[in-house]
Amino acid sequence: MTATGRGRSVASHCLEIACGATGWGAAMAASAVAALYLRNGLLTSHLTALTLVYFFGGALSWPVVVPLVRRFARQRPTSARFAAFFLALSIGTAAMTAFLFAMDYRWFYSRWHAPFGSLIWIFQFLFTGASAVYQFAVLGLALFLPLGLLCLIVVSAYLARQRD
Repeated sequence: MTATGRGRSVASHCLEIACGATGWGAAMAASAVAALYLRNGLLTSHLTALTLVYFFGGALSWPVVVPLVRRFARQRPTSARFAAFFLALSIGTAAMTAFLFAMDYRWFYSRWHAPFGSLIWIFQFLFTGASAVYQFAVLGLALFLPLGLLCLIVVSAYLARQRD
């Protein structure tokens, strides 16, 4: 079976998104590992878990953010597209990573929470998630620096120069 022009276009678009997500996730994981190395020489018992959270935070945000920004910033000047990619990738990656961090928190504390669906469980779920996001904002965002910021600038400039 041979692919037609449209099928090839869809396949290449999906491959581009998958490769971009993998690359962005790897860059965010590398950023976290580099920051941990600079901070304390990788002396943490949670290195694998942190690396995976940052990888999947980047990898899961890419397929949502990049097509959305491409759609809305298509006819804008390059500087506006750069700003849109910079803002959307930074917020989207941080938000997805914070969400995954909160779900890891939720999984850990779930054994002490009330039964699923009860009013107390809802409060516990909300406050556990909120405290995890707060802790991520205070401690986890620093792991995106300095390498993550450099990657963000380079990738935003590359994406802004592409014409769809």
